[in-house]
Amino acid sequence: MILVQNVSKVYRLYRRPFDRIRELVALGGRALHQEFWALRNVSLKVERGETLGVVGPNGCGKSTLLAIVSGILAPTSGRVVTEGRVAAILELGAGFNPEFTGRENVYLNAEILGLERRQIDEVFPSIERFAEIGEFIDRPVKEYSSGMYVRLAFATAIHVEPDVLLVDEALAVGDAIFSNRSIQKFEELKRRGVTVLFVSHDLGLVKQIADRAIFLLGGQIAAEGRPSDVVNRYVGMVLERREQDEREKAHGRSGLRGSFRHGDGASRIEEVALVNRCGAPATVFEAGETVRVRIRARFERDVEEPVVGILVRNRLGLDVFGTNTRVEGRRLGRFRPGEELEIEFGFDCLLTRQEYTLTVATQNWDGTSQDWLDDVAAFRVVDAKDRAGVANLRTEISWKRH
Repeated sequence: MILVQNVSKVYRLYRRPFDRIRELVALGGRALHQEFWALRNVSLKVERGETLGVVGPNGCGKSTLLAIVSGILAPTSGRVVTEGRVAAILELGAGFNPEFTGRENVYLNAEILGLERRQIDEVFPSIERFAEIGEFIDRPVKEYSSGMYVRLAFATAIHVEPDVLLVDEALAVGDAIFSNRSIQKFEELKRRGVTVLFVSHDLGLVKQIADRAIFLLGGQIAAEGRPSDVVNRYVGMVLERREQDEREKAHGRSGLRGSFRHGDGASRIEEVALVNRCGAPATVFEAGETVRVRIRARFERDVEEPVVGILVRNRLGLDVFGTNTRVEGRRLGRFRPGEELEIEFGFDCLLTRQEYTLTVATQNWDGTSQDWLDDVAAFRVVDAKDRAGVANLRTEISWKRH
């Protein structure tokens, strides 16, 4: 369990190093520093066995939060409580002595975390197999690539039987095979009741393995809740800032409700409908059936060559399929204020049996959003066969006996 109560971390920033000394000796004089709040009154609780993902732009306080929870940094105010053994994989280079070999670092870190020599001897073969760095296990860590370092650090952290695991972008430098194996290990840790707090810029990974997520912005929690909702909020903020700094969110006039809505307001999506092969509105489709998405949008300003797009996500919030009129080579021309556009997308539902959501958007030709509606509709795919994954690739099997 992790409990963070009203934690703040402030740094004093000086224009010149000597100003620090001048400020100390100048009793009652003016301050020669500026305050930078890396975290301000952050409170959260991660229950035993829960995985909490942390997202946000660079400089928002994510790594500072993990460093405080791990005990590397002391908070300026507030308190942190953790229960059990805490294993942390923080910024690259922390925790391992570069002059020691991989083997020596594994033993050193495990001993620091409270394991006896006999216990380390028992788990070391598993650590070595998981890391897969070969003969480099007996080479100094300073000779490692970033990927080799993370492999060994992650393998060590998950094999010392932690109660709490803190991870800061550990999978960002790993290859696809290692990342996939690590994700499976995360699922195993969850089943064992390990509490996980991890930071990642991989939003798909956050949606996939987190039970809950928080969005940090300016050292404060800007959003907290389901990973898909929090990620959508973060993505929306990024797009809004790219389009127009510090712009207030546009509020829709229609009755459509998505998990998050943003855009510059040049057009407004007024209607979205999922239609089956009979032309009737539907929320359930058979595998292989043609799904039609009807969208009606109203233009508020002159727009040259607008783009309309759709995006299908699975129940974990991962992108399954997306396209738009520009990708498909359809130019829509020019629209004036008050004009409406009705458009229909049709695609074969080559998806496996589960639930999906639909996101729709109108955009400018350069990709910036006019009106983006996350998860505006949901639908379910039914199939007599229970296939794995998300894609139904219509497999053919031939065989013969000799």
